[in-house]
Amino acid sequence: MSWSSYASFLVFATVLILIPGPDFAVVTRNTLAAGRRRGRWSAIGVTASNAVQGVTAAAGLGALIVRSQPLFEAIRWAGVAYLAYLGVQAWRSAWRGDYPLLAGDATATPGQALTGFRQGFLSNITNPKVLAFYLAVLPQFVGGAAPIGMLLAFALSHAVLSLAYLLVLVAALDQARDLLSRRRVRRWLDGLTGVALLGFGARLATERT
Repeated sequence: MSWSSYASFLVFATVLILIPGPDFAVVTRNTLAAGRRRGRWSAIGVTASNAVQGVTAAAGLGALIVRSQPLFEAIRWAGVAYLAYLGVQAWRSAWRGDYPLLAGDATATPGQALTGFRQGFLSNITNPKVLAFYLAVLPQFVGGAAPIGMLLAFALSHAVLSLAYLLVLVAALDQARDLLSRRRVRRWLDGLTGVALLGFGARLATERT
């Protein structure tokens, strides 16, 4: 493995991670809805999904999924439906405007962690474009005949970078707790998050495969 290729991949992956996408919207939404603990578990759910898809791509199973049009389409439309569901939930929350105080780690319930992990994982695992990303990008940095161990190292590095970024995002949102706990601000943020999630779902639905 060329260390310069690995460094180039890390720079490329970091740039992509910093571009807001469904993961950003889901983690933000969960942090605002229930506080830092649920936000962190959303980030962990996203990372677990990235790891699963990275391992799948490295093992060669990802190519089979992408080439199987019915399976690829089923995953894609499941992702569209799930993003739409989360977007509508955010809009309903904005419409009602009934917000309890943001939960802290001491008062958060175990169910919040599970909800955060589930939403983070499902929003990412039902996006086949993430799997296609691994299949299209990794060979550009490691070559077409790279051993599985090298592919795994690159894919899992991307997952770790994603986790680090999302945890920083959660921490930043938590630091802004006083501002974000205001009812008017939270309604606006829920409305914008709903628009973003529905927009990501619409883009996924209209992208050519």
